[in-house]
Amino acid sequence: MPLELVTIPCLSDNYAYLLHDAQSGATAVVDVPEAAPIRAALDERGWRLSDIWITHHHDDHIQGIPDLRTSTGARVTGAAADAHRLPPLDVALPDEASFTFARSQVTTFPVPGHTVGHIAYHLPDDRLAFTGDSLMSAGCGRLFEGTPAQMWASLSRLAKLPPDTLICSGHEYTASNLRFALTLEPANPALILRNDRVIVARGEGRPTLPVPLSLELETNPFLRAHLPELKAAIGQPDASDLAAFTDIRARKDRF
Repeated sequence: MPLELVTIPCLSDNYAYLLHDAQSGATAVVDVPEAAPIRAALDERGWRLSDIWITHHHDDHIQGIPDLRTSTGARVTGAAADAHRLPPLDVALPDEASFTFARSQVTTFPVPGHTVGHIAYHLPDDRLAFTGDSLMSAGCGRLFEGTPAQMWASLSRLAKLPPDTLICSGHEYTASNLRFALTLEPANPALILRNDRVIVARGEGRPTLPVPLSLELETNPFLRAHLPELKAAIGQPDASDLAAFTDIRARKDRF
């Protein structure tokens, strides 16, 4: 049986994700913006939390960990390189790591840009990637600590995952990200269709995540910065891929 995935809204626009293995009972949560909604989701399903996985150090991703850890005894995993600003870690991961969760292999790797210590979790057999605030739904995170070159390298690595990988990112920013994307590619049919569907979903109070990487490749301008049509759209047909990405990120910051 595949792992069960539950998307949990937290705070005003954050998401946490539960992963559950029915055979072993193992349950992991990716990021803990607040404890109460996660505990409620666990209680509703009768699941016991075994693991907490952290993508990066920002408060809106970790501030609920002490409470949740105390009430569940869950093991906390995060990047060794960022351990000095994370809650105490039971498992401190090196830059490139691999471990087993239930029957699934998990690989982790650095995706700096939003922060310098940001990591992603990829479960290849389950076609899942938890990308926090690096690759986001129709967007990418602001460069609070890293450089455009770091973020472009991170996104380029994530873009090479299998197209059917479900991207689980940290915020419900899809609608505003799509509005920006449409300023660059107003005639992109995949983008127009996605925007229409997101308007309906949000109107009904439904999350827009997770999302297939294949759809991100068709509609996310930050994954498309290397394409001639995107470079033409920003008036830089001869720009390098990094220069085009840098320009698009600056435009989004002003949007």
